[in-house]
Amino acid sequence: MTAAHLDAHKASCRPLAALVLLLALTGPLADAEDPTPTRFARAQGRELVAADGTPLRLKGINLGNWLLPEGYMWRLQKGPQSPRQIQELVAELIGPDAARPFWREFRDAYVTRSDIRYLKKIGIDSVRVPFDYRILTPEEDSRVWLDDGFALLDRLIEWCREDGLLVVLDMHAAPGGQTGRNIDNSWGHPFLFESEESEARAIAVWRRLAERYRDEAAVLGYDLLNEPIPGVPAYAPYKPRLEPFYRKAVAQIREVDARHVIFLGGANWDTDFSVFGPPFAPNLAYTLHKYWNPTDDASLRSFLDFRERYRVPLWLGETGENTDEWIEACRRLAERHGIGWCFWPYKKLVAPSCLATIEAPEGWDEIVAYAAHRTADFEANAKIRPPLVRSRAVLAGLLTNVRFENCRLNAGYRRALGLRGDEAAPSPRP
Repeated sequence: MTAAHLDAHKASCRPLAALVLLLALTGPLADAEDPTPTRFARAQGRELVAADGTPLRLKGINLGNWLLPEGYMWRLQKGPQSPRQIQELVAELIGPDAARPFWREFRDAYVTRSDIRYLKKIGIDSVRVPFDYRILTPEEDSRVWLDDGFALLDRLIEWCREDGLLVVLDMHAAPGGQTGRNIDNSWGHPFLFESEESEARAIAVWRRLAERYRDEAAVLGYDLLNEPIPGVPAYAPYKPRLEPFYRKAVAQIREVDARHVIFLGGANWDTDFSVFGPPFAPNLAYTLHKYWNPTDDASLRSFLDFRERYRVPLWLGETGENTDEWIEACRRLAERHGIGWCFWPYKKLVAPSCLATIEAPEGWDEIVAYAAHRTADFEANAKIRPPLVRSRAVLAGLLTNVRFENCRLNAGYRRALGLRGDEAAPSPRP
């Protein structure tokens, strides 16, 4: 080869060498950071699959009422229903200085190591964690991040990792509110879809979570918005804004985390998939919710058609709040169609339509009655409010009763979910 030919050959190789260098700096980078990338579950065609590629048929439970209290799970038939309203009631009953440690202890007691061990022993393999974004950053200041909130998630994820459970993080209350109802702790309107600031904050929270858990294989994925846009005619104009929000959020998450599944819920309480076009990114799954409707194939037809059309996984992220017979029929329906499930909820007060019932503390009826009859009239409220000492005793009793060892386990509900017996579980109170 002449010198001229050699120079020409070197010149022709330079673009290839540059390409090889680029691939070396980009493609294998993920492998260098994660020497075992297959330890992450993922979306693959129509299935969610485990790290080894086998289909995941999730059997999960929602940890509702823990990081986002709801009035009906406190047996508050009237009055406060959203977290902010319940927090206001508690502060009114026992004072703001006592209310702050009350909520810290409530969160520490409601989900403990014993709860996760019990769930593992009966055959639950995953938990969905509904959270209010305010546990991670205060509503009034987007520049602040709250270590205590992240620590609660860290602790739960550690317990789940140790016991082999997968975790789905669920933004149940987004900045501005995605539903305008009590479950998103909003101001009565889905302002998320009206406000660029709220949208940016919601996406920033997800990016922060993705940065924190990008290497955590116990986290299955991120459920970006719980039940967005109720089926109210006045909210219909927001439906075309839902998928664009998801696109922006997914793009930000993928800048820092390419591994985790991202769950997208449809409009109208996660039941309307007409808002979606074809999947716009890898590793997406679509989540539906199912309440108080028939448990036949027809009730799933639109979702099954969506799965076949786009070859994407489905996940039943919420269902329940019904009789044991309905629960079993719904569970069998999902399993018959290869859809993993996550029933709602794990615990709540008094009612048996859950795995673990919290007993009402002595005097709870007085709290319920006051919550139902209080008004904006301070003088009138003062006449009917329970005495301070009494309120503090009742709420202290609630903190005792929410602990796993003091809950009543519901065998009928457990059997309806097809789970194992709880004989080997820690012994709850009789």
